[in-house]
Amino acid sequence: MEPGAGLPPEVQQALMIQSGIMLLVIIVGMVIGWKVFVKAGAPGWGIIVPIYNMVLMCRIGGKPGWWAILFFIPVIWFIPAVLVPLGMAKNFGKGIGFAIALMIPAINLIPLAMLAFGDVQFSEEGAAPQAV
Repeated sequence: MEPGAGLPPEVQQALMIQSGIMLLVIIVGMVIGWKVFVKAGAPGWGIIVPIYNMVLMCRIGGKPGWWAILFFIPVIWFIPAVLVPLGMAKNFGKGIGFAIALMIPAINLIPLAMLAFGDVQFSEEGAAPQAV
């Protein structure tokens, strides 16, 4: 039996549209993540490798790579979920509002796209470049 065979055609069509939109969001997210990683000096292909992308994200946020393990510990996951985006924002010369936007799953592709395609520079020290 074919998946969805018992569903009305309208529901099947809606599921196909939803699947297409989700696939598009995943592809756009991977492109954005790739560009952010490359801008931070990490390998872009790291975005497509599970767990390793979390290690790289921790490093970009100025935290040790082993912090990726903390995301899998109940209650403790909240610590890196807050501190890694704060570090990322700081290392790209952005403020706390930008970091908060990075923490909100429904909108975090927007600030990531700003990092990926904007003229911001990555700095390990987190200080914004100063004019001399």
